[in-house]
Amino acid sequence: MKSVVFAYSRRGLATARRIGEALSAEENHFYCVERLAGDGFLPVSKPVYEECFHGMDAMIFVGSCGIAVRQIAPFVSDKRKDPAVVCIDELGRFVIPILSGHIGGANRLARRLAQHLGATPVITTATDINHRFSVDAWASEKDCCIDSMETAKRISAAILEEDVPLASDFPLCSGLPAGVIHGDAGPLGIYITYRTVEPFHNTLRLIPRVLNLGIGCRKGTSALTIRQAVHAVLREYQIDPRALAGVYSIDLKSREEGLLQFCEEEALPVEFYGAEQLRRLQGVFTPSEFVNTVTGVDNVCERSAMLGAEKLIVRKTAFSGVTVAVAMRHWEVQFG
Repeated sequence: MKSVVFAYSRRGLATARRIGEALSAEENHFYCVERLAGDGFLPVSKPVYEECFHGMDAMIFVGSCGIAVRQIAPFVSDKRKDPAVVCIDELGRFVIPILSGHIGGANRLARRLAQHLGATPVITTATDINHRFSVDAWASEKDCCIDSMETAKRISAAILEEDVPLASDFPLCSGLPAGVIHGDAGPLGIYITYRTVEPFHNTLRLIPRVLNLGIGCRKGTSALTIRQAVHAVLREYQIDPRALAGVYSIDLKSREEGLLQFCEEEALPVEFYGAEQLRRLQGVFTPSEFVNTVTGVDNVCERSAMLGAEKLIVRKTAFSGVTVAVAMRHWEVQFG
């Protein structure tokens, strides 16, 4: 997590240093008013707040909530993108998340900082204070795509009044939290899935990135042709593209411009394997003597998809010189 801490008094600086001890070492920045700058603290200026709002995962203000609100107000736009914003009094007694409590993780950060400081976390979100399931917070923690923020709002409101049904394509490895029950039909419900299917009249789909996309292609195949092939397969099997974790192929394709362009345009990481590594993989795959002659392995797309995965859900499918396969990684649903 990339974090920034702002302090506005000498006591605030001391608290800010204590906060720094609890932050991850990934990337942390510390700012204070100009007269107190030095010893690891840079002088803060107006442009810094905007830069940090758009570039940091968390903004921590050591001072009044009013200071924090005034500095971030011009930039607040979307709860899916806004950073976690937490306010802590200069003595470190109270820790108050004021923006992006769930998706941005401000509530989670507030609890962690409060524990480190021996402070009181002041959590105000309704599902938290009523000890009910927070669908957007859980999705954020598990790196699941939230299909519809509007439906997520409806779910959160409903959970405060009644239990909402939940269905899953993945094993449920813990008891359900307060506010949800097992179910696969009804007017409103949650579906944890990699598919585009909607079992409820109003379905909130939570989509984990758990699918490996294996691709084989002829030399010189364009990004457009690869995209058409991939999306045709995903539509046929009712697979949501947002469930894709990455693209996998043989190292002979590591310089294929069309394949690399496709991955870049789809914002998917790509990994290539050697023929020997693919050959060693145990399993039943769709063999091709022609592919074996060209690449040294009887199947590229299925074997590439299955490396690091648990089961093949789409076998080799050919489309305009492109072969596509999809495999699922092991993934479980855990609450708490």
